[in-house]
Amino acid sequence: MEELIKEWGYIILFLYSFGGGFLALAVAGVLSYAGDLNIVASIIVAGSANFIGDQFLFLLARNNKQYAKEMMKKYGRKVALAHLMMRRYGSYVVVIQKYIYGIKTLIPLAMGLTKYNAKKFMMFNVLATMLWAVVVGYASYFMGELFLTYTEEYKYYGVAVILTIVFGVGYYLKKI
Repeated sequence: MEELIKEWGYIILFLYSFGGGFLALAVAGVLSYAGDLNIVASIIVAGSANFIGDQFLFLLARNNKQYAKEMMKKYGRKVALAHLMMRRYGSYVVVIQKYIYGIKTLIPLAMGLTKYNAKKFMMFNVLATMLWAVVVGYASYFMGELFLTYTEEYKYYGVAVILTIVFGVGYYLKKI
């Protein structure tokens, strides 16, 4: 199992983080404490993929508005929430959206449909991504430290429990 994680962990982290990445980075943080991954590498990989993913969504919407509108049709309430947040928080919504499950991928699309400055979006996205990756990465690393210190001989069971908690919270947030 350890060899599989060490061999494929960063690739999986990159691919998952391209579209969001909160859960993948949380798992990578715990696995970093367990010694299977490196926390700094995990933060860099997840942050890079997350940045590229948001830039891709923004530019997709900017350059292909009709396709982006079609993609967003089925998320009516969430799109409305995204637009309300954009009006209320302005550019800071780029930072805030990294932590809100369910609209994380809609904000870059919605901003790409507007006349929002692409360079300004990129600057806020760089800042937001670095902050997000460091906060989530190290928070999950220390969560792993707190939890796995007491379950060292059963570390993979500990990782499974943490994953169950994270999935449970994610499922709950998705239902809201």
